[in-house]
Amino acid sequence: MDVVTTRSVLIYVPRKSAAFREFARVLRPYGRISLFEPINRFASRDGSTWMGYDLSPLDDIAAKLRAEYDAPQPPDTDPMLDFDERDLIRLAQEAGFFPVQLRLDVDIKPTEPRSWDVFLNTAGNPNIPTLAEAMQRSLTTRERQRLSAHLRPLVEQGLGEWRMAVAYLFATKRNGEE
Repeated sequence: MDVVTTRSVLIYVPRKSAAFREFARVLRPYGRISLFEPINRFASRDGSTWMGYDLSPLDDIAAKLRAEYDAPQPPDTDPMLDFDERDLIRLAQEAGFFPVQLRLDVDIKPTEPRSWDVFLNTAGNPNIPTLAEAMQRSLTTRERQRLSAHLRPLVEQGLGEWRMAVAYLFATKRNGEE
């Protein structure tokens, strides 16, 4: 193969070094990789925020929600969180790619106002529940009401902080490397 290109694939791969070795294996000498990956660690925040919105007045509820999301995807073993842009560079080099270029795009900005129903019924990724599902499973009726009363105006008025980083990695397989 001459080129391997992926978009948001490695975030689902627990063994990223093996993936890079496979990229190198299937490429001819001087073959290239072009990868796009979100750097989800960058968006991770402390326990007082939820998806960029301040939940500090509802710490007890936020803790229950985090536990609901952490159950299927524990943060310490989550392939979506186990790397950053420096890891991508290192993995490419270890697999025999040289030269390696990486461009990191970072956005930190106010959230856009959103429909509450859309916000409730959208999952951050295919492996996790929607907020509505997580609320139904982990919170009492009263807690759901408290969370909605606090969070809904923030979402609908765009009073949060959007944080996103994405990496674009381009690299060439060295001659004769497997």
